[in-house]
Amino acid sequence: MAAIIGLWILMYLFDANRANDLVQFVQNAARWLAGWSHDLFTFDAAWLRVVAGYGLAALVYLLLGHALAGRLRRY
Repeated sequence: MAAIIGLWILMYLFDANRANDLVQFVQNAARWLAGWSHDLFTFDAAWLRVVAGYGLAALVYLLLGHALAGRLRRY
């Protein structure tokens, strides 16, 4: 999940062609995964809003995945 969100952040920052099907798929998946943090911050710069909002979601997914993997490893 964090990889998809991270990929979208990179595509946004490098101004990927939004008419491309792969870019649209990654954008839609990232928007769905980060729906709770999308537009959470109100920075003036659009790129900063994307990095902060989607980056927060990616960080939360990474932390939850790490915690879940650690818990499963104990069993």
